[in-house]
Amino acid sequence: MKNPLYDALFAPHSGSYAPFLIAPGSGQSTSYGAFIKQAARFANTLTDLGLTPGDRMVAQVPKSPSALALYAACVQAGIVYLPLNTAYTASEVSYFLEDSGARLMVCDTGSEEALTPVAEACGARLETMGANEAGSFPDRAAGASDEFETVARDADDLAAFLYTSGTTGRSKGAMLTQANLLSNAETLKEYWRFTGEDVLLHALPIFHTHGLFVATNVILLAGGSMIFCPKFDLDQMIAALPAATTMMGVPTFYTRLLGDARFDRDLVAHMRLFVSGSAPLRAETHVDFEARTGHRILERYGMTETNMNTSNPYDGDRRAGTVGFPLPGVELKITDPETGANLPEGEIGQIEVRGPNVFSGYWQMPEKTREELRDDGFFITGDLGKIDGDGYVHIIGRNKDLIISGGYNIYPKEIELVLDAQPGVLESAVIGVPHPDFGESVVAVLVAQQGAAPDTDAIKAAVASELAGFKQPRAIEVMAELPRNTMGKVQKNVLRERYAKTFA
Repeated sequence: MKNPLYDALFAPHSGSYAPFLIAPGSGQSTSYGAFIKQAARFANTLTDLGLTPGDRMVAQVPKSPSALALYAACVQAGIVYLPLNTAYTASEVSYFLEDSGARLMVCDTGSEEALTPVAEACGARLETMGANEAGSFPDRAAGASDEFETVARDADDLAAFLYTSGTTGRSKGAMLTQANLLSNAETLKEYWRFTGEDVLLHALPIFHTHGLFVATNVILLAGGSMIFCPKFDLDQMIAALPAATTMMGVPTFYTRLLGDARFDRDLVAHMRLFVSGSAPLRAETHVDFEARTGHRILERYGMTETNMNTSNPYDGDRRAGTVGFPLPGVELKITDPETGANLPEGEIGQIEVRGPNVFSGYWQMPEKTREELRDDGFFITGDLGKIDGDGYVHIIGRNKDLIISGGYNIYPKEIELVLDAQPGVLESAVIGVPHPDFGESVVAVLVAQQGAAPDTDAIKAAVASELAGFKQPRAIEVMAELPRNTMGKVQKNVLRERYAKTFA
């Protein structure tokens, strides 16, 4: 192949009138052929601005068909695509621009004033692209040719890199090759049975692995269509579901749908597949969803550095509380965090993965790369987990969330499962905070179900009957909602900071 990723995802659709991106509500669509031509105009514009293969381009733009075409243009022109969370401030963007050495940044039209001095300080050119697809970059591209000679790239050449969330220390740029992205898309297309007949309801952001490299790449490879929602809007989702066959979402998508009486079995009777990821799906959501719709959500496990690692089966038992089996071509093992030795079935340890999906390292961080990417190709994910007797993988939590109290290891997930089952509790988060005697001690943070007031004394008694004394929360707090990042993951670092002086 001349350019493996472009040749597999985009080139086959050149000249096709089949719908690719469908606007919710209006039913208007962008054909594959029109999208490919727009991407070519963008690729010509990128090269006219002086970018060459291997250069980095930062995109912090609202979700739109043009934003997606910018990604395609980078693939075609051999430019490394670096999408940023649209919520990042100018101060945060400054780090990413400087660290990546990007020569160009395309930002929202409303951010131009704040980001102009940032781009200048980093020696990067700044162009704009708004939610309405207007801006200096689309304006430049309007007169460009809609044909572009695809730049030759090898499978090991970088296609993109994504910065990790940086909850501990500096954010790291995970470098993803053409082979990383293409191999994962090919595996998921087959494993989840995607075809050209599929219509994916897409309400995820496209600055993240889930919305861009999983959802979009799989649809491109299959030749299906996407109902391309700017964001999750409950009314819009319910209106769009009858035209979809599949949906990918984060757990909050599913809990919000379940909170609406319009979401019922008849509305989704025609649907083929619901996939959830990016954050753990509560077992209660699995149960409630199946009772309401007759569908079992397929939960999977992935991360920025690897795309997808495991998945519950398409055919077979999709087990609540698990993330299924390693995907074809992916090896997964549970090891001792101290020694790296393999642990036996059922024991909790760190999750390590190896496969063509695993990234090539962290940008300009060779020491960090050596710490987390072993010489034999296994990546130390930082997640704790176990494999049960049937081979299903269970995620227990992040290694950094492990609580060590009085010399005992405490896994928050075990306590959260007990708390979540208590009357009046919608969800919980368990953290460790400094304790003068034990080093750390357990704090439980609860969110109440609507109209309920959890009885903390009764909850303490219930926990005491199920868990050893050293695991029991020494303090229980109630919040209106848990702090989450854009993809719905609970930000336990924020909770640890908030409750750090509980036992001071």
